[in-house]
Amino acid sequence: MSDEKPAREPIVEDARIDALEARLKVAREREEQRNRSQVQGTDANYRSGNRALASLLGGIIGGLVIGFAVDALAGIAPWGLLTGLFLGTASAFRSIILGAKTRPAEEAEGRDGKG
Repeated sequence: MSDEKPAREPIVEDARIDALEARLKVAREREEQRNRSQVQGTDANYRSGNRALASLLGGIIGGLVIGFAVDALAGIAPWGLLTGLFLGTASAFRSIILGAKTRPAEEAEGRDGKG
């Protein structure tokens, strides 16, 4: 082909660039470590929300079923159902309020058996 040298010489690796790349790699690893999620699995807020939803649905549905059963057995058409619905809803809200007063750290200690 041609015996002429290329117009530009290839850039030789500089020790400063290697040092910069190493420092960048360490900085990226440190940043990833710092930004990594501290909680494994579901967090306490998600579990708390699921618990509140389950209490609300369980209280309302349980009150409706018990109220309907009382209506069927006693023959007091809407009053057993309405009373059961009211009591089930009140019980659900009481459970949610009591659950909101406890801290997640206290729940973790109670679950681990350390408390």
